[in-house]
Amino acid sequence: MKANTKAYGVVEVDERQKVTFPSGLFGFETLRDYVILDAERQPFYWLQSVESDKTAFVLINPFLFRPDYELDISDEDLRGIGITSPEKALVFAIVTIPRDGGPMTANLQGPIIINRDSRLGRQAILTDPRWKTRHNIVEEYARAGES
Repeated sequence: MKANTKAYGVVEVDERQKVTFPSGLFGFETLRDYVILDAERQPFYWLQSVESDKTAFVLINPFLFRPDYELDISDEDLRGIGITSPEKALVFAIVTIPRDGGPMTANLQGPIIINRDSRLGRQAILTDPRWKTRHNIVEEYARAGES
């Protein structure tokens, strides 16, 4: 299938790259179909809306810079997208890259959870006070490398 993307224009994508968020994402509830694309710079990915080429998010695996990251998500929320065991889940954090050159941050309070098999996803809200909406990726990655 073809997808019109914010970052790359029109690209060919495999059906396996498609992810459906039955409830949408917070603030984007009406957009439910997305594709995951590799970004030009690893370890980042694009989560591109299929319904709106202007809506895309940069994603990162939060465990890369926060190996101590813990998801406290109800079993009911996980069952809603068919996840019955942790190995079925892909976990991402949405990245913010400020235009003013400020630090690149990741939202660890609102992770994106995707079922590897069904390609259904949801955004969760974590209540653990350790996880904020703006974690400095570079600083935390450096600290993770030191330990």
